[in-house]
Amino acid sequence: MRINKYLARCGIGSRRNCEIFVTEGKVKVNGHIVTDLATDIKESDIVLLNGERVSPAEEHIYLMLNKPKGFVCTTNDEFGRKTVLQLLAPEYTSRRIFPVGRLDYDTEGLLLLTTDGDLSNRITHPHNEVPKTYIAKVEGEVTEAELGKLRGGVILDGVKTKKCKARLKNLENNISSVEVVITEGRNRQVRRMFDSINREVIFLKRTAIGQLKLGGLYRGMSRKLTDEEVEYLKLV
Repeated sequence: MRINKYLARCGIGSRRNCEIFVTEGKVKVNGHIVTDLATDIKESDIVLLNGERVSPAEEHIYLMLNKPKGFVCTTNDEFGRKTVLQLLAPEYTSRRIFPVGRLDYDTEGLLLLTTDGDLSNRITHPHNEVPKTYIAKVEGEVTEAELGKLRGGVILDGVKTKKCKARLKNLENNISSVEVVITEGRNRQVRRMFDSINREVIFLKRTAIGQLKLGGLYRGMSRKLTDEEVEYLKLV
């Protein structure tokens, strides 16, 4: 790992500020002053800044999972159902990782998991209104009038939902595929929105959270988020 990145992960400051510490001769590696920004740091190296040893804090984990149906979004289920943590490698479950928000037991698609509580709160806090995109399949042809009702908001538990986006993607074999984009996270919201217009959802999948898209990730598989994706989530 390059020395500026290493220092940044120690919480010293931005990579740019860390570069200045190096070029000013304030950093020692294994007892020697280092001013070359191309220096790579190994895990066994001893790094000092102004005479005090520094080391990276344990890095947070950020994962994207394509959740299948039949799994609950919790770390432990009192009814003995399978949890999404069972889909992850032991290297992740050995840490205190948890789902960001929830997907219903019968809903599949994009789920984020992390050890970073601050990031989780940012994504799920209702004031931030992070858009979440779903594909809902219902029997019969969903009309434009029905979509208009969804867009304008429907009453759930006595409270009107926020305006959303809804469009018919296609109609095949008498099954409508509707793309819905909401900015709330109420319990079973998309299914209940369709219930309010007397339409039952027979399949539901989340395909995006903000600009993060599920893409070609196979059902039940997970991957680490890129640095760019993590930075995006920290700014939403």
